[in-house]
Amino acid sequence: MFDEQRGLYIAHCANGALSITGKMANRHGLIAGATGTGKTVTLQVMAETFCQAGVPCFMADMKGDLSGISQPGKLNGFIEKRMPEFGIENPKFQPCPVRFFDVFGEQGHPMRATISQMGPQLLSRLMQLNETQDGVLNIVFRIADERGLLLIDIKDLRSMLNWVSKHAKEYTTKYGNIPTPTIGAIQRALLQLESQGADRFFGEPSFDIFDLMQTEGGKGIMNVLAADKLMMQPKLYSTFLLWLLSELYSTLPEVGDLPLPKLVFFFDEAHMLFDGTSKALLDKIEQVIRLIRSKGVGIYFISQSPTDIPENILGQLGNRVQHALRAYTPKDQKAVKTAADTFRANPSFKTDEAIMQLETGEALVSFLDEKGAPTVVERAKILFPLSQIGAITEGQRMDIIHQSSIYGKYDNAIDRESAFEVLLAQTEQQTAIAEQEAEEKETKKAKGRETASKPGIMGKVLKAVMTAVTSTLAALLGSYVSDKISGKKSKARTSAKERVVKNATSAATRTITKELTRDILGNLVK
Repeated sequence: MFDEQRGLYIAHCANGALSITGKMANRHGLIAGATGTGKTVTLQVMAETFCQAGVPCFMADMKGDLSGISQPGKLNGFIEKRMPEFGIENPKFQPCPVRFFDVFGEQGHPMRATISQMGPQLLSRLMQLNETQDGVLNIVFRIADERGLLLIDIKDLRSMLNWVSKHAKEYTTKYGNIPTPTIGAIQRALLQLESQGADRFFGEPSFDIFDLMQTEGGKGIMNVLAADKLMMQPKLYSTFLLWLLSELYSTLPEVGDLPLPKLVFFFDEAHMLFDGTSKALLDKIEQVIRLIRSKGVGIYFISQSPTDIPENILGQLGNRVQHALRAYTPKDQKAVKTAADTFRANPSFKTDEAIMQLETGEALVSFLDEKGAPTVVERAKILFPLSQIGAITEGQRMDIIHQSSIYGKYDNAIDRESAFEVLLAQTEQQTAIAEQEAEEKETKKAKGRETASKPGIMGKVLKAVMTAVTSTLAALLGSYVSDKISGKKSKARTSAKERVVKNATSAATRTITKELTRDILGNLVK
């Protein structure tokens, strides 16, 4: 609840109202507690308080419960019991302006990013690549940049991986070895990612983070991400939210400490952000969280125990709400002690004992004061939300989506020319050239065989001579046989033989002359 006197009023203790100081709201915070202790309601109370102050928020809705923030709440027995404790006589139940988003585009406006925007580091985490595979992926991104190829969706990255694999030798000297098996391993990881539905996340139009930072009627818009299905792929969920944080950090200008944040980012199931994350990426997360407050963004992690958060990051979370923890095992007892040690002690009670005694809706609360120092921890009761507790109907959700001012902006995917199309065109061009060269080569071979099968000039001359000789021999043989039969030899017969030889020689000469003339003229025409 927000008002001018109390500010960002979140909880109430024996000493009065507990409120988050506006200019300290960007110093980040933590909502922790065991399952069923009231973390989701606390998140809802905080979010609608920021909303009333004109601060937009982003939150992941794990079970659909937070969708109720779009509807006015109703009076019930639990709220009637709490009203006197908070000094509230007539609560003004009211909804918050809400936009629903969904990475898969089913329960809200689609949220997309390009492969290039995600970058090799986050993509490597998403595909759970080892160090060698991560190095090769970085090389692929570098080559794509050098060649001016856009990596927008999964098919672009797959095409780029194939191209680099085929031309690996060209880049060995410049970038080092690019093993084919490593490319294959990345391709398999990419296929698995695609089967999880990530292909609907990568693409255009990519999401504009400034759409998260809008107001309506003086109230901050609540941007609710449907995460019930997304939670089935924890790496995709946490990497997506980390990408959003990175985009906010790299895009927003420095503004310092404002009277109120420009945006509050609630990160539910925060332990997923740090599970299986490399040290290099953890260092980057720590840097983003440390510096993003100067961009006017406050981050609030929601998890079961403070031990889910790395110590370097936990130390930056100044606004704390700790719900009940159970201590049935030595590990649980250690978590309770860690949680207690993160608070500034209150001499009125033992913090570690109080954590295990808290009822549903109760919490240990400590916010930063005007000077940025944590206040003494108080045992307090969290306010009740003024919006509906629980999920809305599918019809109500669709009405809100269709009435949104950004309806239609992201709903239809765009597939413009990028690496896939460029490399496909190049491949088709190279294939056409290769086929043309093969066809020309085959044509030349066929002409060679045809030429070899035809007799040349000397062959034709020899053939003509042989024909003439054969004819002459046949004539002479015929004359010789005739003389033997007749048994006489006359001068007339001798003259006849001479005529035969002469005629045969003349015929051979004419044949040779004809063939020579035909071949010479033929070559001249060519």
